[in-house]
Formats: sequence, C-alpha cells, structure tokens
Amino acid sequence: MAKKGQSSRLAVQQKEGQGPITIFHEDAQIHDKEVGNTSLFVMKQLEFEFPMLTFRYRNDLLKKEINQALQKVDTYLGQTLFVESSSIKPDGGLIEVKDDNGGWRVVLVSEAKHQGKDIENIRAGKLVGKKNNQDLMSAGNAIERAYKNVKEIANFMLAERHFPYILFLEGSNFLTQDVTVTRPDGRVVTLVYNDGTLNRLDRLTAANYGMPINTNLCINRFVKCNGTAIMLQAASIYTKGEGGHWNDRDMIMVMLEVARTSLKMLGTDLFDQLSKKK
Repeated sequence: MAKKGQSSRLAVQQKEGQGPITIFHEDAQIHDKEVGNTSLFVMKQLEFEFPMLTFRYRNDLLKKEINQALQKVDTYLGQTLFVESSSIKPDGGLIEVKDDNGGWRVVLVSEAKHQGKDIENIRAGKLVGKKNNQDLMSAGNAIERAYKNVKEIANFMLAERHFPYILFLEGSNFLTQDVTVTRPDGRVVTLVYNDGTLNRLDRLTAANYGMPINTNLCINRFVKCNGTAIMLQAASIYTKGEGGHWNDRDMIMVMLEVARTSLKMLGTDLFDQLSKKK
C-alpha cells in the first residue's frame, strides 16, 4: 500500500480534479484492447488516483488460499480441501492492493448476472412455456449459484472489516417496480415485480442480510446478539429494477465507490496498527 506512515492519508491523496467524471471523457475507450473489461478500467483509474499504491488484478482465487486465510484466523478452520487445484472465478475477478507489510488485500470483487428474458421476449412477440402460449417464463434458480462465490470471498476476508463484493443484476427476475411492455401486435403485458413466480431478489438478499439494495455495504456491520458482537459481511447488490441493462459507465461508478471505501477502511486499519506500535 502506501509507504510507512502514509496509510492514514489515503483518503486525501487522490489527485485533485480527477474524480469519476473526468474518466468518461469522450476520448476514453472503455472497451479497447488494453483495458479489456470494466474491472481493469477501474484498476487503471485507481492507479491514477492513488499513484503511491500498488494494485493487481487476477481472475481467480484458489481454494487453498482461502483455507490459508482461515487458518490465520483460527487453526481449526480451513482444514478441508479435496481438490488441490479448486478455485473460484468471479465474473469481474479481484482487484487487490499491496499493504505496508507486503501483503495483498482485496479492494474489489464483482459479478454481473442476467436472469429473465421476459421483456425481450414480449417485445419480440415470442411466447414461452411448454406449449408456447405464455407471455412469462417462471423464474429459474441459476442465480443462486452466485452464493458460492460470495461465501468463499467472505471466508477469504474473514479477518477484514470490509467486504467489497458487488453483485450487478439485470433481467426480468430482478424487478423492483411493475414494468409494462407492448407486444408487436399491440397487446400490453404488465410484469408485476412482486410476483413470486417471477422475482428472485428475495433469494439473493440472503447475501446481504436483507439490508437495502443499490447501496454500498462495503463496510462490515457489527450487531449484538445474546451479548456477543457478530460481524456481518454483506454483498452490495445492485439491480436495474426497471428491467434495463447495466452500461459500463454506471457499473464503473459503483465499482469505484466501493473500491475507494475499501481503501479508506484499509488505511484506517493500518494507521491503527502503526499507532499501537509507537
């Protein structure tokens, strides 16, 4: 991360006049070969804003590394591993920063999931179902596979006070309001957002303890239960509730906000450690 003694100043060492707006100049090419995807673009922006820090990006995380992190918390944890090469691969990979002790700390993990093509099908005049006579298709459960990666990253970050995991959702299974769609023949179909056969948001909010969606929940929350403090690691769930699609700009803005929150939390942690040594 920063040089010794610089960690407490992470929040104020961002280059002036180079906030999230300037990176979207008309000349910026988000999808060029050098950038590749939104995560790499975010890392480049972080490198620009925080030149004193060293960042890295990687596509996957070995289960062996997760177990090693758990072992550091408690030796009873992280003992079981059946496949030596087992790993997880979040869609957006992981962005990490090097701390004052030479260790790598997670700054951002992101995934983008699409489930439910009802809006597209209706606009195209396509009927669905076994007999091809329905406007809407009952929602599936494929999105629930996202829980595995959320939990694995939570295990990996059990010793941290932040959890920068973002789930970007889009599709008709993640509506937060009614949506009216017109078929090519002029017939109007209304998708009711709280229809149990369509909406799958309630299944995903288990990953954020039912806290608000479209909210940065990067900072872990501590709650008291039976006189004991419990740390909650909540995924930040963002959805296009009106049925729209995420564009690169909107995703990058969210990712930068969460990444900056991570850096502030890491800066505070390191500053506290340095203070105790004095």
